[in-house]
Amino acid sequence: MKIKHVRVTPIAFRDAPLLNASGIHEPYALRSIIEVESDNGFVGLGESYGDAPVLSVLKAMKDSLVGLDPFDLNGLRARVKATVARIQPGSNSGAELAPGSHPSKQVANAYSAFEVAFLDLQARSLGMPLVDLLGGAVRNEVPFSAYLFLKYAEHVDSPYQPDRWGEGISPEQLVAQARKMIDENGFQSIKLKAGTLLGPEHEVACIKALKQAFPNAPLRIDPNGNWSLETAIRMAELMGDDLQYYEDPCPGLEGMAELHRRTGIPLATNMVVTDFDEFRRSVALNSVQIVLADHHYWGGLRDTQILSRMCETFDIGVSMHSNSHLGISLMAMTHVAAAVPNLSYACDTHYPWQEEDEEVIKGGKLPIRNGCVTITKAPGLGVELDYDQLGKLHDQYLAIDIRSRDDVRQMQKYRPDWKAVKPRF
Repeated sequence: MKIKHVRVTPIAFRDAPLLNASGIHEPYALRSIIEVESDNGFVGLGESYGDAPVLSVLKAMKDSLVGLDPFDLNGLRARVKATVARIQPGSNSGAELAPGSHPSKQVANAYSAFEVAFLDLQARSLGMPLVDLLGGAVRNEVPFSAYLFLKYAEHVDSPYQPDRWGEGISPEQLVAQARKMIDENGFQSIKLKAGTLLGPEHEVACIKALKQAFPNAPLRIDPNGNWSLETAIRMAELMGDDLQYYEDPCPGLEGMAELHRRTGIPLATNMVVTDFDEFRRSVALNSVQIVLADHHYWGGLRDTQILSRMCETFDIGVSMHSNSHLGISLMAMTHVAAAVPNLSYACDTHYPWQEEDEEVIKGGKLPIRNGCVTITKAPGLGVELDYDQLGKLHDQYLAIDIRSRDDVRQMQKYRPDWKAVKPRF
C-alpha cells in the first residue's frame, strides 16, 4: 500500500466572542483538513491548525508523501523535518494561547497532522478502530469537561447572527451557561477560562457561584498565565478548596513551582510544559502536577502515549487540552485518551461552542452523552468527511481575511488602546 494523493483543505467556521488572556476570539476559527489517499482506495483523515504558517508547511509536505508507505512513520517524520528546514519560520501570532502555532512547534505540529491521517489510513486498511493500533482501549467512553467562557453576546462588527449562548459576563450568566452545557452534554466537571479583562476578583466570584450551583462538580480555572505570582496566591486563598486543580495561573516554570510550594494546590498546564525538554525541567522544579496533553503539538498520538507513560513514571496527572476544533480532532483526542491507562481527569473540549451546521463530518456533530465521547468499532477514527460541508467551510475561508489567529487585534476593535501584556494582573 502506497500513498497516491494528499489533500490539505483550509476551512473557517464561526467562533463565538469568547474572552481570554490575549483579548477575544475572532469571529472565525481556522482549521485544515488533511486527506491521505492510498493506491488501494482508502483515505485517512486528519485535522490541524489553519493559521498561515502551519498551512504553508502542510501544503509543502504534500508531494513528498506520494509513494510513501503509510506505515512508514519514520519516513514521514524525516520528510516533515526536511520540509520545515527549508521553510522560513512563521509568525508568533496566537502562539501564547495555541502553542502549536509557534514556529518552534512546526515539526511536531506537521508530523501530528499527518500522523493522525496515516494511522487512520492504517486502521481503515486493517478494518479496525484506530485505538487498537495504539494498544487497545482501556475505556470505551472518554470523559470531557464543560468548558465555560466569559463572553459577549455577539461580535463587535456583527458578521452574522448572535450565537445561541448569549452574553456570559455576570456570575449568574456563567451559572446559566454551565447549566445549559451540562443539560445538553451531561458533563460532570466544569472549567472556567479566566485571565480576561474583567479581572481576577470577578472570575473568582464566578467560581464561587459555580461552586454554589454545582457543589459536587469538580471545578478548574485557567487564567492562561495572566496573573502574577502574588495575584495567583491571593486568588488561591480566596478559592480555598473550591478547585480540583489550578491551570496556568501565573507564567513560567519557576513561577508555577513557587506557587505550588506556597499553596499546595495541584497545578495543571498546557503552557509551560509543551515539549519533552520542558517536561524534564518541570519535573526538576516540581512546577506542575498535571500535564494537559495536546497531540497537535506534542508530536502526534504515539508521542502523546509516551508523554502519558512519563507522567506515570513521575507520578504526574494526565488530561488533555483543547483548541477550537471539529469532529476529526475530537475523535483523534478520544482514541488516544481511550488508550491512556493513567488518564487522570476529564479532558477539555471547545466542541459545544461549535455551531451545529458547521461540522465537517457526515452525520453532523458527534454526540457527547453523560459527559463522554464513545469509541465505536468502526474502522479508523470512525468518521467520514462530508464533502458538501467541506466545500462550504472552504468557501467561507476564502471569503474572509483572517489568515492567522490574532485575539489582540480583535479586542482592539472594542478597545483601541488594548495591548498584549502578561501578566496583566
